[in-house]
Amino acid sequence: MLQHTQGSFGEDVDSWKTLMFIYSSALKEVNTKLEILNDEFKHVHQYNPIEYIKSRVKSPESIVKKLKRHGYESSITNMIEHVNDIAGIRIVCSFTSDIYRMAEMIGKQNDLTIVSVKDYIKHPKKSGYKSYHMLVTIPIFMSDRVADTKVEIQIRTMAMDFWASLEHKIYYKFEGNAPGYISRDLRECSGIVSMLDAKMLSLNEAILKAKREQEEQP
Repeated sequence: MLQHTQGSFGEDVDSWKTLMFIYSSALKEVNTKLEILNDEFKHVHQYNPIEYIKSRVKSPESIVKKLKRHGYESSITNMIEHVNDIAGIRIVCSFTSDIYRMAEMIGKQNDLTIVSVKDYIKHPKKSGYKSYHMLVTIPIFMSDRVADTKVEIQIRTMAMDFWASLEHKIYYKFEGNAPGYISRDLRECSGIVSMLDAKMLSLNEAILKAKREQEEQP
C-alpha cells in the first residue's frame, strides 16, 4: 500500500501533490478498464450495461471533514489508512441485473484486488440508500516504485442515482439533521425507486423475450 511519513497536509506539500497524482492515475486506470469491459460486452452481446461513468478525487476539505468526523488528525498517513473513497468511481446502469453483471466482471480483473464489498441493494441503509460498493486496489507503476492505490467503485441504477443525489443535497442542506417528515418521505421514495427498477427490469425482459419469439417465427 501507499506509504508516507506522518505530517499535516500543509507541512508536506510535495507528498500531498504526489499522492493526489497517484489517486488521479488510479482513476484513469480503472476508468479505462470499465470502458474496455463495456465495449467488449457491447461487441459480444450488442448491449451496453453501463449508461455512464462519473469519477472524482475527493477535495482536501472533504477529506479533512471526514477525518475529523471519525476522530482522526489531518495527516497524510491517516488519510491513506482511513479514507477509502478519496478516489471514487460511480457506474450508472439501466437495470439492477447490470449492477451484478458489472461487479462480477470487475471482480475477474487480475490486477485489481477486492478489499471489501457492501451490497446496499440487498441490504439498504436505514435512510433508504441503495447502491453496490466495491473497494479495490490497483497498482500504479511509477518510475521508482509501485503504489497499490485504493479506489471506491459505486454501482447503481439511474433511479438509485437520482435518489442518492437528492439524499446528498438534503444531508448537506440540514447538516445531517433533516426534519423527520423529510426523512420519512425520502425512505418512501426509496421504496418507489425499488418498484420502478423491478418494473423496468421486468419490462426489458419481456421486450427481449418478445423479440426472440418474433425472430424465431418462420
